[in-house]
Amino acid sequence: MTNNLPPWRTSLSRALHLNRSQPYSRYFQLATVTPEGLPKNRTVVFRGYLNNSNQIKIVTDLRSEKVSQIEHQAWGEICWYFTKTREQFRLAGILNLITANGSPANLQQERHLVWQQLSDAARLQFAWPEPAQARIKDDSAFCSPFPSPDQPLTNFCLLLLDPQRVDHLELRGNPQNRYQYFLDESKTWIRQEVNP
Repeated sequence: MTNNLPPWRTSLSRALHLNRSQPYSRYFQLATVTPEGLPKNRTVVFRGYLNNSNQIKIVTDLRSEKVSQIEHQAWGEICWYFTKTREQFRLAGILNLITANGSPANLQQERHLVWQQLSDAARLQFAWPEPAQARIKDDSAFCSPFPSPDQPLTNFCLLLLDPQRVDHLELRGNPQNRYQYFLDESKTWIRQEVNP
C-alpha cells in the first residue's frame, strides 16, 4: 500500500471515530455465497486493518460454514451501517483465510497477534464444541479452561477482506450523497459521485 490512504478509508475512519461511543459500531455484516449459490450473511467484528494494507481483519472458526463458502467463492461483501452519522459502507472484495497451516510467515504472525488481542471469553469460544452441530446437552462442554493467549487453537483463523469496490451512502440530507470507489487497471482508487 502506498503512504496515501484511499479516499474511502478516510471516510470510513471518520465514521468509526464519530460513532465510537456506540460499541456496536464495530460490528458489520459479512455476506458470502454457498456452493449451492445461496447467499449467507452474518454479523462479525471489525478487528482493524492488516498492517500496510487496506485488508480488513475478521476472525472465524475453521469449523464454521463460512470457511467452505470462502473456499468455494473467494468474494465477499461487508455491509456496515453507522447509526449516529447515518452512513452505510458496502465493501466488496476478495476473502483470504489464514489458517494454522499453509499461510506465509508474516500472516501467521498476524494470526497469532490477533489471537493474543482477543478477550479470554472470545478465545474460549474457539474451544467450544463444533459450531452448527446438534446441541450438546451437557453444558460442561462449554466450560473448558481458557485457552492460552500465547498459542492460537488450530481451528482459529484470521480472515482478511481485500476491498476491490466500495459504496458509501450518506443518508443525511436531501438529496442524500453517495460515492463509489473502485480500483482501476493500475490499482489506483477512483472515486465517483453517483445518484443516491
